[in-house]
Amino acid sequence: MRKDTIARALRRWNAVFITMIHDLIPLEYPEYSRPREPERHRRRIETVAALADGVIVPSDVVGDALRITLKSKTTRAIPVWTIRHGVPAYARSPAPPESEMNEEDVYFVCLGTIEPRKNHLLLLNLWREMVQAEGRQVPRLILIGKRGWENENVIDMLERCPALRGKVQEMNGLPDRETVDILRGARALLFPSFSEGFGLPLAEALMLGVPAICADIPVLREVGGHIPEYLDPLDGPGWRCAIEDFCNRGERYVRQGKAVVTARFWGWTESVEASISQLDKVIPEVETYLA
Repeated sequence: MRKDTIARALRRWNAVFITMIHDLIPLEYPEYSRPREPERHRRRIETVAALADGVIVPSDVVGDALRITLKSKTTRAIPVWTIRHGVPAYARSPAPPESEMNEEDVYFVCLGTIEPRKNHLLLLNLWREMVQAEGRQVPRLILIGKRGWENENVIDMLERCPALRGKVQEMNGLPDRETVDILRGARALLFPSFSEGFGLPLAEALMLGVPAICADIPVLREVGGHIPEYLDPLDGPGWRCAIEDFCNRGERYVRQGKAVVTARFWGWTESVEASISQLDKVIPEVETYLA
């Protein structure tokens, strides 16, 4: 953000500055970001600390971290409101009944940009181990998402590992509805990410009635609640055991199948309405102060 430019615009229009910050990942985990991104994000936060009248965040985890960061940069009391992301309407219809699923084509989905923070490397190593141990009788892994940055090891495995051919499929540029159709037919979403600001793929999967095996990090627990199977993102044997249980419709899979029907998330309409409602509450107060 260009602080001086924004400050001039606020003065010129006597405007209120409410911003949305999705996460603090470039500051908290700079090793997962592009080289220039931590400094850019630091400047954004400094602009918010100097000028913002309020901040919207998608999760309490981000909100708590942001309050601590802002407190170190300003004595102003800047309100921070958690307004969670919504799930698109077309991602809110349930998965097909188990009786309609093709048991000869069991597959798992990992949804997100291919970058180190998403921890694709864990899954690729697991799939290589399973193919080497069990032959070709292993489920497919579908990676949905564009190739990002700092991901040379992952790309090398995708392009050069013989064991993964025919068992790991990379897709990108898919329309949203096609992505939802693929996710709807998956045995589970795999979400081993090291850090997230919200974790929309998890909300989408659960809203579709698709079980999830995901990283045991605070923000995903906030989003998923009691429903998903949570595992340390570095626990390779634990992930393999869970994946095998889900392949065989084992105890963990059955438990989650019963729990996932309780999933409830806002749609985007509700999320936007909550944001507007919050703005309506704060803007008269700020206008009185400015007057």
